[in-house]
Amino acid sequence: MSIVTNQLTYYYGKKAAINELSINLTQGFNVLLGPNGAGKSTLFSMLTGLYQAASGDIKINGYDFRDNKADIMRSMGVVFQQSTLDLDLSVKQNLLYFAGLHGISSSQALENIHSILTQLALMPRLNDKVRALNGGHRRRVEIARSLIHQPKVLLLDEATVGLDIDSRKMITQYVKTLCQQRGICVLWATHLMDEVSDDDHLLIINEGNIQAQGVSSTLCKKHQADDVYQLYRRLTANAELV
Repeated sequence: MSIVTNQLTYYYGKKAAINELSINLTQGFNVLLGPNGAGKSTLFSMLTGLYQAASGDIKINGYDFRDNKADIMRSMGVVFQQSTLDLDLSVKQNLLYFAGLHGISSSQALENIHSILTQLALMPRLNDKVRALNGGHRRRVEIARSLIHQPKVLLLDEATVGLDIDSRKMITQYVKTLCQQRGICVLWATHLMDEVSDDDHLLIINEGNIQAQGVSSTLCKKHQADDVYQLYRRLTANAELV
């Protein structure tokens, strides 16, 4: 399970939003940390085929994205920053519809749904309309939907934005447990430094450039930083954290 980019570039007008970006991620929990506007969402849009690179290559699980987009997308789960759930359908209806798009039978989908929602403490809300859920529960449904087809790669763009601390901890721990149990490759984009653990593989991005990548604690030692916050401030200079 891997995500590899080579000299990836994308422009908004004449400005490079992603600038010759090269990363090599394997299975496990990989954190993409950077301020708003650093290029995190643009990178996600490229990794999911919404944006086409001006130059460079993307390989997912060893397959070139340009030649194998459909197969790659079938093996990928995505949670975007903005919710895409149907608010007037129930949790169950949202998940069954998505499972159907992946050709999963209703019986298998219900089995997957039961397993995932149990772990996310959402089974009591199975038949509730999404509109009736709070922000934390909606985010858990988004994550459940991204896992219905048992992807090998999981992309989460600011998955915990706007949630309370307990909800954020619950979601991050669940995703990390998935990495250990199923060996999937997760790319977790955030601007919240308390979501970074010492043993996480960390990438710091600013203005479309990767400033550093490696194990969080190792990067702190390398750059003589006391913690991730100090490391972040040194590598992003005057970038504003919002």
